[in-house]
Amino acid sequence: MGLLGRLRDMLSKLLDRQDEPVLSIDDPGLVVVVEAFDIAEADSAALARSPQWRADEPAVLRHHVRIPADQVERARELLTPDGWVVVAGDISHISRVQKLDALHCAQERSRMASLAQRLGGEALGWDALQPRPAAAR
Repeated sequence: MGLLGRLRDMLSKLLDRQDEPVLSIDDPGLVVVVEAFDIAEADSAALARSPQWRADEPAVLRHHVRIPADQVERARELLTPDGWVVVAGDISHISRVQKLDALHCAQERSRMASLAQRLGGEALGWDALQPRPAAAR
């Protein structure tokens, strides 16, 4: 493929992305479509048992983590560069918008468990939120 063809493909991909709805972690129309709080359950099984999850649409992946209050800023320093937002509380929520699949959910669950352990906390599990389907609004 020549240079002109590659440029045309790149432009086409950029224009296609503009049609995708913008999603933010604090969108009031979000609903939980899948939950994974059982450490023995594979992330792929959690996704497979959820009829509400739409694999082809972006979602908010939200981890529920207990982090000591004095370590929340450290968590933010480590996670913000990768697009994560940390909302502190008794149970902190660590969220970002992404497309979900079993591999990435498993990787991020492992990452959050490791981070929580290093900071003296505990990873409790994750859930995913997506906007209600247009037909249900």
